[in-house]
Amino acid sequence: MSVVKSINLVLPEETVYLAGSSIAGQVILTLNNSLINPIVKVELVGRGYLEWNEETNADKDYSRDIICNNKADYINKTKTFYIEGNWLASGTHIFDFDFNLPDRLPSTFSSNIARVSYFLKASCATRELILAKQKKYLLVQGTSYAGSKRHKELRYPLVVEVDKHVAYHCCFKHGLVILRISLVKNTFAPGEQIIFTTEIDNQTGRSIRKVVFALYSIILYLGYTVRAERRSLEDRNEVMRLESRTKAAPFVVTRITSMFSLPKLLSVSSMSIANEIMEVRYELVGTVYLPWSMTTIVAKVPIIIRTTAVGNPED
Repeated sequence: MSVVKSINLVLPEETVYLAGSSIAGQVILTLNNSLINPIVKVELVGRGYLEWNEETNADKDYSRDIICNNKADYINKTKTFYIEGNWLASGTHIFDFDFNLPDRLPSTFSSNIARVSYFLKASCATRELILAKQKKYLLVQGTSYAGSKRHKELRYPLVVEVDKHVAYHCCFKHGLVILRISLVKNTFAPGEQIIFTTEIDNQTGRSIRKVVFALYSIILYLGYTVRAERRSLEDRNEVMRLESRTKAAPFVVTRITSMFSLPKLLSVSSMSIANEIMEVRYELVGTVYLPWSMTTIVAKVPIIIRTTAVGNPED
């Protein structure tokens, strides 16, 4: 029978930790027998890794696949608990701990290319042998870096307008469709609501029945080949989607008010931040479908996701 019956990490359930905040919890160790010279500790680790394959010399006969990857270490802290007399009796022992997260951290993230993860690992060992261990992953919301201030400040209210001349009735008639998307602001924090107004100015003789809104993340992954050659890969992902069935009648301006509720955990926008494995930006995209003209009208609005570390307000 093992000396250690169980070891458990106890943390608040489903907590999203903000960079710059503290993590407090307990290690609960239960022993079947007394233990001499135990080493009981807990580690906080945060790291990122990405990898993808790409083809080189695709236009030549000697093309081949190469692996591009990159990694980053964000945090590595250890707390070794003091044990009076260097021995523990049989039964249950509780050890309290707390860690302070750095102000500058990326958010927990996972895709088929990259992963940013944070975890706590508790262990009980002797000098020769690890007797028991447990790992728990954490949800960490990253904060905006100083570099994010380089985002262009936009005038408010923000209005994006796109127009298109379209043909209908077998191309015998033409008309103009104008799509406008307006927001009070374009900078948001995770968990906030994006409220926006859409105007469809339909100057054709046909009705418009379908408008789709989507929030996209555009992620630029940064990696290196085995020869230390820098590579990048852009990936576009739909974060959320909303479809509006409407009836924008001919020669009428139709207004639609819509809302997206952002997830509480979201990567912050970043631009040209050195030594990071990826950069993230967002777009709100509105698409008006015109099936009778075999075309669409698309308006794109830049969205900035920003947060502030605890005790570190932005200017």
